[in-house]
Amino acid sequence: MLVPKIPKDESTRLATLNALQVLDTSPEERFDRVTRLARRLFGVNIALVSLVDENRQWFKSAMGLDAKETPRDISFCGHAILGDELFYIQDTLLDERFADNPLVTRAPHIRFYAGQPLRAANGQKIGTLCIIHDEPKTLTHEDMETLVDLSSMVEHELAAISLATLDELTGITNRRGFCILADKALTMSRRRGLCSSLVFIDLDSFKPINDQYGHQVGDEALRLFSQQMVDTFRDSDILGRVGGDEFIVLLSDSTMRSAIEAIDRFNLDLNKSLQREKAPYQLNFSYGVMEIPADSDIALDTAIEEADQRMYLQKYGKKVNHNSSRTKGQPGLD
Repeated sequence: MLVPKIPKDESTRLATLNALQVLDTSPEERFDRVTRLARRLFGVNIALVSLVDENRQWFKSAMGLDAKETPRDISFCGHAILGDELFYIQDTLLDERFADNPLVTRAPHIRFYAGQPLRAANGQKIGTLCIIHDEPKTLTHEDMETLVDLSSMVEHELAAISLATLDELTGITNRRGFCILADKALTMSRRRGLCSSLVFIDLDSFKPINDQYGHQVGDEALRLFSQQMVDTFRDSDILGRVGGDEFIVLLSDSTMRSAIEAIDRFNLDLNKSLQREKAPYQLNFSYGVMEIPADSDIALDTAIEEADQRMYLQKYGKKVNHNSSRTKGQPGLD
């Protein structure tokens, strides 16, 4: 049996999946009607909307299967998300990658599998729409096109969900999506005894860009800024656009000093990108950093407020001591 590989952008993929907040939720008719239709059109035992989590594949919709999830390391969908096209196996017993897979040798006795990767709004492949049968099966070109069309219906519904957590202009999380992910990341860091750092960023003099060059150029500037954040910061860091020209980053396993070093690298990379793109404007920013020790029980909203205040003091020329941190939920300015 071949265990599926882990995608290179796994951290971003998992962050995208978690931001949707659909894992372990109740069945929904908008997904069930697609799997019912797929099962009927293709005459198969099983049709699934399968979401590939860190260690499992979880079924948002399952027609013909009682299980809610299976381990990722034996999943077919874990292989399907590694590619861009339909992942199609006519007969698993003739495929050395799957012939001894427990899902083949035992219930549900998979002999045929076809899975179309499902992409989130930012392009990350988070799962599949798949059809499964206990006998070998061949798909025609028209069948394949139909399965792709059905998967587009699922993607449309996922996009509707993501609008609640992703910023439409930049593709990174909005404030709600950021808070969902950041809360989870802080909980994990505390369990592992790791400190984190929260950075609040505000662009300086952004309004003149809109006034001088127009809002289309201003939107392009925000997209460039956001993309550079994605490129510079680690996959494990959580990024968000929380206002018109306000951004936020949570860096796990990061002290204040390392967070400031990361911001310095980001600033250098941003200036290089502006030069490379021959942008007619400059993007300068102010920031505030809040270190969150592992033993701190400070609320995320409080930490954000503290980092915002530190940014404000830096922006307007007051001295900010970024070498201090607050514990036990006691915010303050230094």
